[in-house]
Amino acid sequence: MIHLLAIETSTEICSVALSRNEKCLDVIEDNRENSHAEKILLFVEQVLKQSRLKINEINAVCISEGPGSYTGLRIGTSSAKGLCDALDIPLISVSTLQSMAWGTRELYPNYQQFCPMIDARRMEVYTAIYDQHLDVIENINNLILDENTYSDFLSKNKTVFSGNGMKKAIPILSKNPNAIFCNTKNSARYLLEIGYKKYIEQNFADIAYFEPFYLKDFQTVKAKKMGHK
Repeated sequence: MIHLLAIETSTEICSVALSRNEKCLDVIEDNRENSHAEKILLFVEQVLKQSRLKINEINAVCISEGPGSYTGLRIGTSSAKGLCDALDIPLISVSTLQSMAWGTRELYPNYQQFCPMIDARRMEVYTAIYDQHLDVIENINNLILDENTYSDFLSKNKTVFSGNGMKKAIPILSKNPNAIFCNTKNSARYLLEIGYKKYIEQNFADIAYFEPFYLKDFQTVKAKKMGHK
């Protein structure tokens, strides 16, 4: 039996799931923003207790690698690395957008194209397009949405859009009959099947050197000093 612990903190969702082989045993999540640091290890403890497993029965930890929130990704990665180091087990990284496409495909199994979107700045999203086998057909990028977004893909096939960046696409793309919108949220359980396949293939991340896939550099805004324009 292979037990995988999955951690998803790339967006506002803080989610932890546990599987036995490919079957999800339990998942705990919270969609309140900024709860990751407070909840992540508590959720790990709870999901183990509810599944009646001890922490030393975990075979590997799956982490949602990004793109997404800089802070969320840092919290998830440091938690996953800490667990792997303490338990001497491997780390498995899974593309956040690919896992989102998995969750969308679960609800729309008869469609051919899946376009998860993660909210970025203004009209920008982190996005990619996947086929029914979750293979990439349009690479991950940060995209500013306009009326021509993915027009080539939408002219040929129905495409299912999902994620917290989807709300930006709805007013722009909703008139296209090939644009389908799926109101799913990120979940650690979407990491499990992909993570299990990577475990069987022994496709592990290097714990010492693994860094989240931010896609863009983290930017800070300097506060203005009082009395200065």
